Amino acid sequence: MSLDISKTVDIPDEVTVTFVDNVLKVTGENGSIERHFWYPGISIELSDSEILIDAVSKKKTQKAMIGTIASHMRNMIKGVTEGFEYKMKVVYSHFPMQIKVEKDKLVVNNFLGEKKPRSATIVGSTKVKTTGDELTINGPNIEEVGQTAANIEQLTRIKRFDPRVFQDGIYLTEKRV
Repeated sequence: MSLDISKTVDIPDEVTVTFVDNVLKVTGENGSIERHFWYPGISIELSDSEILIDAVSKKKTQKAMIGTIASHMRNMIKGVTEGFEYKMKVVYSHFPMQIKVEKDKLVVNNFLGEKKPRSATIVGSTKVKTTGDELTINGPNIEEVGQTAANIEQLTRIKRFDPRVFQDGIYLTEKRV
């Protein structure tokens, strides 16, 4: 019984991929993403139209890591061609929140009547746009977009109040992945 655990990731024509010193750089119309890939016993080879990921031995851990690496590479390619977009909704019932983007921060004023503004970090090349009570977060790197959404959601986490009564916050409503 032979196990073929190698995987291939197809490269579209509009995407440029380079692999030097274990760093994969993917460039497309939405920008470029760089990521370091290395795992013991796994080799990555780049051809004109695909990336081949293979292992020296056929262990379960290496098979799992090959799948993980291939998935990361597919996400990078999808990010530079289509991009990723999350939508969030601002919900308040007691005190109206004011939200604005300042450089690499999202600032929330008047959350639950607090005098001091709260701020969340916008990670990497992610763009945040506010329209009324909705936020749109988009960018080429799925990890940066997801981390920015998590930072914003954690920013308005309710502490010291009953969350059944105080449902104010900024919540994720839609993912276009």
